[in-house]
Amino acid sequence: MDEALAREEICRVGRSLFERGYVHATAGNLSVRLADGYLITPTDACLGTLDPARLARLDAHGQQVAGDRGSKTIVLHRRIYAATEAAGTPARCVLHTHSTHLVAASLLQCGAANGPADPEAELLPPLTPYFVMKVGRVPHIAYHRPGAPEAAEAVAAAIARHAGAGRTLRAVMLARLGPNVWHDSPAAALATLEELEETARLWLLTRPTAAAPARPAPAPLDAGALDALQQAFGARW
Repeated sequence: MDEALAREEICRVGRSLFERGYVHATAGNLSVRLADGYLITPTDACLGTLDPARLARLDAHGQQVAGDRGSKTIVLHRRIYAATEAAGTPARCVLHTHSTHLVAASLLQCGAANGPADPEAELLPPLTPYFVMKVGRVPHIAYHRPGAPEAAEAVAAAIARHAGAGRTLRAVMLARLGPNVWHDSPAAALATLEELEETARLWLLTRPTAAAPARPAPAPLDAGALDALQQAFGARW
């Protein structure tokens, strides 16, 4: 994707995220990896009103060369780009949102702690076939302050761990903050985020609650169903 198209796509996807409530106020950010650097949304920018000419332009070393001041999350985004390239599945776009149902699912699992103690914890079970096929496993990364380098290292470690098991990660959930999703293009990353957020919404709607404590928790797809998805579509859980 050339730079001019990347600028237009970042703004189009940002506007779509904002108008449908996946991001609010100045939350969220979106980047694209170019042949010689990166584009990323400016810090404290509203994704619904982005200007293609004002996106932050960074060189291959992550140093800003043009545009408004870039989001501090470029450190995490660059770590994702490097880790996915090392895993053999290089991402071209990374997006981060504070999507309501995903953050709610994270908060329910954090309790009084800063997130899961188990580094292999996952946010959601394999509830639907399209979640398995379009998203796959979503590691639930323990809480770190926004922009903390420890979060970037934990995400990179998760990407490498799953690559070692023959799985391609497309998303992680940063505890109490929101998802990071990556793919080949802004449109593909957006589609992945949509499927992920919808699965979190379904999980919240169907789990036992104080008002309905006897409601059984939704059962995940069993091993036979997961194997059939792998055989038919190459979906590796």
